Amino acid sequence: MEQLNYNLLFRWFVGLNIDDAVWDHSTFSFNRDRLFDAEIAQRFFAHTVLLARLNDLVSDEHFSVDGSLLEAWASHRSFRPKDGSDGGDGSNFRGQKRGNDTHASTTDPDARLARKGSGSQARLAYLANALMENRNGLLVGVDVRHATGTGERDGALALVDAHLAAGATLGADKGYDVADFVEQLSARGIKAHIARHTRNDRRSAIDARTARGKGCKISLQVRKRIEQSFGWVKTVGDLRKLPLVGLPKVKAWVHWNFAAYNLIRLGGIG
Repeated sequence: MEQLNYNLLFRWFVGLNIDDAVWDHSTFSFNRDRLFDAEIAQRFFAHTVLLARLNDLVSDEHFSVDGSLLEAWASHRSFRPKDGSDGGDGSNFRGQKRGNDTHASTTDPDARLARKGSGSQARLAYLANALMENRNGLLVGVDVRHATGTGERDGALALVDAHLAAGATLGADKGYDVADFVEQLSARGIKAHIARHTRNDRRSAIDARTARGKGCKISLQVRKRIEQSFGWVKTVGDLRKLPLVGLPKVKAWVHWNFAAYNLIRLGGIG
């Protein structure tokens, strides 16, 4: 704020004329809350996609989808029975059967206890799903929701309905190889290019002919690029552990991070 009183470059950057009064620092504090408005964040993200479309950098035919858990700003200690039957401080939960139906976090009630896969640690988290176009690896859609067992597939279908047209292809990892999900894609006219999950004699919902196809192989190879976006927002970005609580603010923060990723990608294309 001090620089604005005498530095013309700072005044030019924020749009102040040389004789305009400098606003009070409390104005920034007031406007800061607007950054956590989900609608504003989603509109900003959408503008990064629009910028890419105007420059013909986005594919309308080939896409990939993935999801990842985002650790909530809440500890296991805050995960307490909803009926208040726990008379302690929540620190001694060994041997207790805890679930989202009977327990909730006192720090962040919107967070859900979830794990990425069998053998992995359960943690309080949200679920973020992202849709990537395959030409330049730009994200065209983001979905943030409560973490549930079907959240990745539910989020993927929501993104498909919002951004894909019949005839498009959708690449995904073997976690999406579920008969109901593949049928839902087929009903929408979307070609499922999903990695087959055949471990332990499991029957894949993707037929062998589709899996052998050249298009499917290319989709599965390009699909790996979407993991870069989650890696970026969790390392360079601010999503390794969410700094905010509540689903609306988390949605906004996730969109800001993915919008920043898109801008970085756009700057590197050329």
